[in-house]
Amino acid sequence: MQLRKLVHIAAAMAIAALPHGSYAETAKKQKAAVENAETDKTQKPIPFMFGLFNAQKPVLEPLTEEQAEYDEKWASLAKKKKYKIKEKYAPTVVRYSGYKPGTIIVDTKEKQLYFMESPTTAIRYGIAVGKEGLTFTGKTRVGDKKVWPRWTPTKAMIERSPGKYKRYSKGMDGGLRNPLGARAIYLYLGRNDTYLRIHGTNQPNTIGTASSNGCFRMHNEHVIDLYERVKMDAEVVIL
Repeated sequence: MQLRKLVHIAAAMAIAALPHGSYAETAKKQKAAVENAETDKTQKPIPFMFGLFNAQKPVLEPLTEEQAEYDEKWASLAKKKKYKIKEKYAPTVVRYSGYKPGTIIVDTKEKQLYFMESPTTAIRYGIAVGKEGLTFTGKTRVGDKKVWPRWTPTKAMIERSPGKYKRYSKGMDGGLRNPLGARAIYLYLGRNDTYLRIHGTNQPNTIGTASSNGCFRMHNEHVIDLYERVKMDAEVVIL
């Protein structure tokens, strides 16, 4: 059976949980809150809901049948496990400035990622960062984006931990067991792949830690949301 483009799973789950008629009302309140935040320095963080901000989203390729099935399986599995996200790592709209809209800022010390929604507001997501000695700072750009991406450990990873990574030297297809999770945003320096990724994870308990091989992990539902907002060639600043 041919599947049409899958509606954002996480957004659908969030919307379905709202009382009838409250989605539009909440959207209006949040829009007003964002506008107020730009002039009110005492404004508290704005409650976040998937899909309400950034009307100018990129046009995404339709998901394949296999990708849509993975999204559905993951959503079903996540619902059964009922993993609780710590409040400080949940998506939140906050005051943030100094970068143009559409920019991603990765704060490795705070273990937070910011996506600029306006000149003065950003969506903040919790992340996992690289282990000590495996961190990178500087400016990069979004060079590619993939849904349920294939993963191949780097040569350096295999050399550091051959027992863990050598068996995957030829790569692993995307799926629920793949460590890159539901989506991956590939970071480039010019035309060169840095091999750094902003990606989902099948280990959500690592969010908020320094435990990766240099990449930036996000909860799957969060990286799906970010993936649908960020555009190709967007600037990514790693602090």
